[in-house]
Amino acid sequence: MAAPDPAANLDGVPDPEVPTPFGVYVHVPFCASRCGYCDFNTYTADELADSGASPDGWLEAVRRELAAAAAVVGDRRVDTVFVGGGTPSLIGAQRLGAVLDAVRAEFGLAEGAEVTTESNPESTSPEFFAGLVDAGYTRVSLGMQSAAPHVLAVLDRRHTPGRAVAAAREARAAGIGHVNLDLIYATPGETDDDLRASLDAVLSAEVDHVSAYSLIVEDGTALARRVRRGELPAPDDDVAAARYEILDDTLSEAGLRWYEVSNWARDDAAACRHNLGYWLDGDWWGAGPGAHSHLAGRRWWNVKHPARYAAMLAAGEAPEAGHEVLGPEERATERVMLRLRLATGLPLDLLDAPGRAAAGRAAAEGLLDGAALETGRAVLTRRGRLLADRVVTDLLTAVPV
Repeated sequence: MAAPDPAANLDGVPDPEVPTPFGVYVHVPFCASRCGYCDFNTYTADELADSGASPDGWLEAVRRELAAAAAVVGDRRVDTVFVGGGTPSLIGAQRLGAVLDAVRAEFGLAEGAEVTTESNPESTSPEFFAGLVDAGYTRVSLGMQSAAPHVLAVLDRRHTPGRAVAAAREARAAGIGHVNLDLIYATPGETDDDLRASLDAVLSAEVDHVSAYSLIVEDGTALARRVRRGELPAPDDDVAAARYEILDDTLSEAGLRWYEVSNWARDDAAACRHNLGYWLDGDWWGAGPGAHSHLAGRRWWNVKHPARYAAMLAAGEAPEAGHEVLGPEERATERVMLRLRLATGLPLDLLDAPGRAAAGRAAAEGLLDGAALETGRAVLTRRGRLLADRVVTDLLTAVPV
C-alpha cells in the first residue's frame, strides 16, 4: 500500500478511503552539552551520573515501549518515523538503526515511509551518514542555527560555523534523500548581514528543506537568566519580523516555497510528512522519556527522566505521566490553530459564522489571501504569517456583529 497523503483530509472530515496517517516519534534525551536557549527534555552525561541511565538502557526501554505500543495500536503500518532530541546523532548510527529495526519488527513500515533523524553537525561524519542509509533512514535534519560565530556563541552551540554545511553535503553524498537545515533568527547580536550570510551558506549546501525559527527566550534556561541580568537584550519582535521577510524573500527566490509558517521545501516530496501529520490531526506514538503521543483524540506524555522511564518499563509498567482527552470543541480549536499555519490553509467550513466573518475582515486587512477566501479557504498572506497568532485569536473569538 502506498503511503497516505497527509494533506488528503484537509476539510477536517474523516474520509474512509484515506487512512489517518500514523507516525512514530522516538525521543533521544542525551546531549553532550546544554545549549543556553534549550528547554527540551535533555540530559548531559554529568546530569545522568549515578542515575543508572545510559544509551543502551534507553534503547532497551524504547524497544519495550514499542512492543507495548504495537499491542495497543494493533495492525497498523507506520507512515513516518522521526527520531528527535536531544542529540540523536550522539548515540551513533548503529543504535539509530536498532531503533528503526524495532519499529519495523513491531509495526512494519508502510511503502514509501519517511524516516527522519535529527543530528547535530559536530557528532556526524560521512561514516555516520552511510550507516543511516544502510539502516533505512531517508531524511536528516541538521541543527545549524547560524553561520555567524558570535551568534553561535550566544546560543552556546559547539559546532564551528562551516560544519553544518559540510555535514549536509556529507549526508547528500551518502545518499540521504532529503536534508534539512535548521536556522534560528533574531538572536541578540545578530545583524541582517549575519542572517544573509547564514542563508548563503544554507543555499550553498543545496538542501531541499529549511526550517527557521525566531528565538524564544524560555523561562528556566541559561539564556533567560542572561537576559534577566541584563547581559543580553531580549529579542525584538520588529527585528524578528524583518528577519522573517529576509528569510522568505531569499528562500523563495532560490526556489524553496513555504508550506508551513516556519518551513520551506523545494517541492512536495521534500516537505516533512511527519510534521504534517501533527498539523493535520494525525495519530502518532511518542516513545522515549518525555515523549508525547496522540491517538483518536487522546493525548498523553511519558515520564521525563530516562532512569525512571527505563525502570517503569522494566517493571512492566506504562511510562505514562499524564493524559488528556480532547473534546469536540478543543479538537476544533486545534484544527484552526494548526491548519492555518499551512500554505494549504484552513477550510472555512471549520469556522462558525462569526469566524467566517472575521476571516473576511482579515482578508480586507491583508492578513488572509482574498482569492483563496473566495474558494473557501483561509490562507495567510506573508503579513498574516507575521501575525498568525492574532489571526487565529480573531477567528476563534469573533462574536456576531
